[in-house]
Amino acid sequence: MSAKILIVDDEHNIVDILKANLEREGYQTIAAYDGAQGLEMGLTMKPDLILLDCMLPRMDGFDVCRKLRQQTSVPILMLTAKSEEIDKVLGLELGADDYITKPFSVREVLARVKAQLRRVSLADMNLAEHQKIMKFGDLEIDHEAYQVRRSGEVIELTLREFELVRFLAQNAGQVFSRETLLEKVWGYEYFGDVRTVDVTVRRTREKLEPNQNQYMYILTKRGVGYYFDKNPAQE
Repeated sequence: MSAKILIVDDEHNIVDILKANLEREGYQTIAAYDGAQGLEMGLTMKPDLILLDCMLPRMDGFDVCRKLRQQTSVPILMLTAKSEEIDKVLGLELGADDYITKPFSVREVLARVKAQLRRVSLADMNLAEHQKIMKFGDLEIDHEAYQVRRSGEVIELTLREFELVRFLAQNAGQVFSRETLLEKVWGYEYFGDVRTVDVTVRRTREKLEPNQNQYMYILTKRGVGYYFDKNPAQE
């Protein structure tokens, strides 16, 4: 069955353009024209991906994203007419997987959508190739349950955050540049901004690391990138 995509945007012409092009690619589409409706449909209609505008009536896209992330890990692509970095960073901090700035090309949107859906599909297919649970000190990464636990307590991560932790842990000790992480974790090379990686790493560390003054798991190699410590020092 083809993927179901929810489009949340109050500009009917943009919704019509996106629907026409996505359906031409074989996707199912559903649409909401305000934030409250988008939130309800995002939770009840079980879409495989959400295209979410930032500026919406009744409830803005940032609030919708935050509320969705409390209950679902569905990939969210934020659509914004603003180019300021603060708006992009805010969306990522709230759990969005990526952002697209208006005006955008339909080709770019389709590429991002395909990359996100391919990433989720490959993650499911690759589960059997790895041990179900990896352990690093008191940290457990459970591939099957899509969970990270520290001392038995579940750490609430978004799907993107989990995939970042899993990829780095599977390659513990190896340093990856931001560009490589965009390719391996986000699933594309050309599209995307390396700041997306930095924001996601920072957000993940806030949840994962027991001591924000001295990281144990995701470490930085200055001038190169990030890596996962093979033998994290326990407090």
